[in-house]
Order: sequence, then structure tokens, then C-alpha cells
Amino acid sequence: MPVDPAVAAIAAVALAIVALALAVPVPILLARAAWPTRAPARALVLWQAIALAGGFAMIGALVSAGIALAPLHTLGGGILIGIAVGLAGHLLGHLAATVASVVRSRRRHRTLLDLLTSPDPSRPQTVILDAATPVAYCLPAGFSSITVLSRGLLERLSPAELAAVIAHERAHLTQRHDIVLVAFRAWHSALPWFPIAARAAEEVAVLVELLADDGARRTTPDDVLARAIATVADAPSGTLTDPGTPRTPPRTRDRVRRLVG
Repeated sequence: MPVDPAVAAIAAVALAIVALALAVPVPILLARAAWPTRAPARALVLWQAIALAGGFAMIGALVSAGIALAPLHTLGGGILIGIAVGLAGHLLGHLAATVASVVRSRRRHRTLLDLLTSPDPSRPQTVILDAATPVAYCLPAGFSSITVLSRGLLERLSPAELAAVIAHERAHLTQRHDIVLVAFRAWHSALPWFPIAARAAEEVAVLVELLADDGARRTTPDDVLARAIATVADAPSGTLTDPGTPRTPPRTRDRVRRLVG
């Protein structure tokens, strides 16, 4: 059944307005809001909804505009629909390329860890890195996921603080935060010129840390977790870490203040 060009034109305008709103003002307002630190799970869902809805609205606006224009200018309508298809392919292609890149990097990283670490005899799926700096991170790999702890961390933390760090890292694994981080990394990679894509990736990185903190808080007092976070944050930026996560600790002071303030 053919689509009425007038309806398509109205749809194109409406979708363009939605896409524009989700591209600039809505993400800025969300990034500046204070409530996400109190409800990181809802904020994370909202960021994902903004990204998905914004992408679909942008593509839908181009398709609708092409359908509306086609009866008047066939070539112009075809170009708009072609741009929409190209944009969809661009986004999906970057998602696939980013996933493949992260998987390859994690495999290389796991090979390196096999050479530099030894299994922790008292903790399953945990390895010890012979390094003086305080290091703790998880390397997602499905059922083969591991938690990496350094000897420097073991020496600096109390048993309670160490338990807090391990609970935090295990929360990342069980809640599959790596999937969300890779998706937003792909969005940023696909649209490097778009500042909101970078801002979204930064905000999501903070939210998954808050969610992991909340997971650890179920079994650990807040002050103990805060001290552990501060200790791990002292690790130099060049220290080994999961290739799929941000290179710098996201807003550590805000995380600590949230726990003790």
C-alpha cells in the first residue's frame, strides 16, 4: 500500500524534531542532572533509550523525507533514502567493527595475563598480577571471565577492603556492563565529530561504576568501599586494564563522596 506523501512529510518533520531533541538538549540536560547518581540503573536505561531512539528517529526522518519527496523529485527522494540506508549501515558497521576489535584485544590481553599472572588459590576465576601498583579489574569472556588483582593491591588493602573491590568487579561481570560500554564506544567511533556521543560514553562509564559500587554495597559497608575505591584510583593510567573499558577512572571523587557524603 503506497504511503501518502503528505503523511510522510509530517512524519519526517516530527521524526527530525525528535532526533534533534535527542541529539542535543536531552543528553545535555541528563548529563547535568543530579538524580542519575541516586538512580544509576534508571539513568543507564535512559541513556540507552536516547541512543536507540535518536538513531531510529534520524534514519526514519530521512526515509520519510525521501518518500515525501519522491513524487516530486524521484532522484532527490532516492538520494535521501540512500543516505538513510548508508547511515544505518555506517552505525551497524561500526558496532560490528568495535565488537570485533574489543574481542581481539581481550584475547591478546588474556594471552598476556597468562604470562604475567598466577591463579589465586583461594578465589575462583581470579589471577594475581605481580605488580607493585594497586590494580583491580575484570576481563569479560563469558564463562571464562576473570578478575585481575595485583600484589600491590593485596598488600595495601585490608581483608574487608579487598572483599569490597572483588565484589565491585564481580558486579561488572554479572551485570554485563562490558556490553553497554562497547555499544557506546561504537556510537562514539561512528560519530567522532558529534560531541554528545563522547559525552554519552563518559556518562555511561560513570553509571556502570556506580552500579558496580551499589552491587558491592550489598555486602560491604560504604566507608570500607570508599577507601578501597580511593586506593585503586591511585593506580597509574598506564597500568594494565580491560581493553573494552575507559582508560581513566571515571570521577572517582564523586563516587567516594556518594558513599561517605
